[in-house]
Order: sequence, then C-alpha cells, then structure tokens
Amino acid sequence: MTTGIRRWALPLSAVLVVLAAGYAAWAGVSWLSGSTGDGVEYARERDEVLRVGQVGIANFTTLDYRKVDEDLARWTDSSTGDLHQEIESGKDTRKKQIQDAKTVTTSRVLDAAVTELDDRAGQAHLIAVVETTVTPDGGQSVKKVNRYQTDLTRTDAGWKLSALGPVAAGGA
Repeated sequence: MTTGIRRWALPLSAVLVVLAAGYAAWAGVSWLSGSTGDGVEYARERDEVLRVGQVGIANFTTLDYRKVDEDLARWTDSSTGDLHQEIESGKDTRKKQIQDAKTVTTSRVLDAAVTELDDRAGQAHLIAVVETTVTPDGGQSVKKVNRYQTDLTRTDAGWKLSALGPVAAGGA
C-alpha cells in the first residue's frame, strides 16, 4: 500500500506545485494591473474633487468682516465660471454688506461626498454638511449646521467650484 501512495505522491506534488505557481502568477498580474489601472486614477480624481470641494465650501462659508478683502480673494481663487463672475461683479456690494454686518463666521465641513464625477468632461457634484459658528461683533456665538451642494469644474489650475447653494431640509 505504501508503494501505491508513493507512486501517486510525486505526480500529485508536481501538479500542486504547477497549480500554486500558476495561481501566484495570476495573483501577481491581477494585483499589478489593479494598482495601475483606470480605476485607481478615477479614485484619485474622486479624492481630489472631495478635497477641493471641502476646502472650497469652507472658504465660502468662512468670513471675517475685519479681513473681507482676503476672504473675498479666497472666494475668487476657489471659483470658476458663473460663480466666479457673480463674485467679481458683486464684490463691492458684498464687501459693504459683510463689513456692515460686523460678524465673523468660521466653518468646518463635518462630512461630504462626491455624488457625481465625470472625469473625462471635468465635471463633478458634491454635497456636504457644514458646521458654521457665527459671532457678531461684541455678541454671543451661535452654531449652525447646514447642508450644501456644489458643482465643480476642472480648470487648467485644477478643480474649482462652479456653483454653490444650500440644500433645503428634506431635499437633495
């Protein structure tokens, strides 16, 4: 009986070694192609849109009446298209409104998600939940939580906000 087992052991071992080597080669090629494929580039682009969108929304919801020129410059730098034109055309009026209100708002994005990304067309859509602390000059701070949606457009300088607006309660 031991002779029968020995007779099958060597061919069986050889088959198992060939199968293991084949699996190792297949796994290596799959891993390599997975780490360099279109899916990885798309994920990187999505991560960049998420990062830029969060920064842009925080820029647009953070204002200090004592540094209004600096804050409006951040708005301009973060925007493109119609949103950029709107900021440029209404800059003087907006500056006066902010200075007259004498408030400081500081915001932080609590959560955000890319809901659409067309990396070939250079268009994306993002939603975010933002906590904003509003402090009137000499007054008590108040915290608010709001939801925003924004469109982003890829430019020669990278992704920028092309639309920004609140999301109504119960809507998206």
